[in-house]
Amino acid sequence: MGKCAFITGVCGQDGGYLAELLLKKGYTVHGLAHEETDISHDGVILHLGNILDSERLREVIEKVRPDEVYNFAAQSSVYQSFQDPVFTGNVTGLGALRVLEAVRQLNPDTKFFQASSSEVFGCPEVDMLCTEKTPFNPRNPYGNAKVFAQQSASLYRDAFGMFVCNGILFNHESPRRPERFVTRKITSGVARIKAGKQDVLSLGNIDVKRDWGYAPEYVEAMWKMLQQEEPGDYVLATGEAHTIEEFIKESFLVVGIEDWEKCVELDEINMRPSETAVVVGDASKAKDLLGWEPRVGFKELVRIMVEADLSAIIKEMAGQ
Repeated sequence: MGKCAFITGVCGQDGGYLAELLLKKGYTVHGLAHEETDISHDGVILHLGNILDSERLREVIEKVRPDEVYNFAAQSSVYQSFQDPVFTGNVTGLGALRVLEAVRQLNPDTKFFQASSSEVFGCPEVDMLCTEKTPFNPRNPYGNAKVFAQQSASLYRDAFGMFVCNGILFNHESPRRPERFVTRKITSGVARIKAGKQDVLSLGNIDVKRDWGYAPEYVEAMWKMLQQEEPGDYVLATGEAHTIEEFIKESFLVVGIEDWEKCVELDEINMRPSETAVVVGDASKAKDLLGWEPRVGFKELVRIMVEADLSAIIKEMAGQ
């Protein structure tokens, strides 16, 4: 009989890709959804609930009795975390603690994956590759909440002997990213400009550098973490940094537009109060122990996203 997994945030980008991977591996997959949601794949058993509701979490976990739990539930927008830091802390930070505590009380032998973030590092030294040992220095409420969640997960591993892994995830993108994230804002905007549905793309600081990977590859590493004999923390990253300006330029090149500057305007309303300038990860541990390394490069990632958005726009226009 196959394993059973429970995924919080199953309707998000990572939750959806992971669910598809686990279903292909013969898992029974349960997911927590905060509302009736039509997710993009069949086979997931949805349970309505909220990461803020400890009793509901206990009820679902007791019913499901999962072999593995993957916690993706979070308020994951850095921009929004500045608008509502208390809610972000409650969902992203305390939410992880609620799931950990429910698992500890009901089935402490369950293997647990906590989705952490490169935002926990904030602004490390220039040109420094972040590893599992890089000190925390968050620069926004979202990163602050992720520090709490990661340290809580580590505490439950050390204090209670639970099999808990933190995946310190650097930016990983796909066509399933919501448009509130800058990468999808860019690729969907470029697609609309190419299709004549939009004139200008409004953005904030385009000098920011990020380490961007492809989300479906990252969920494979998350699964591999829970298949190891010993739990641990792993950075997942490409080891390359690219500016938002590079992402913009490459996106426009995909649709054949070279003079992209005339299609972009910078607006202070899109600026964050505090910005993480350069964040690059070193995934050597994941490569050595998990046998994992990214395969999709930066240009291919941009192409995948732009082509998906352009295809969706064309279908939408054909249906009008």
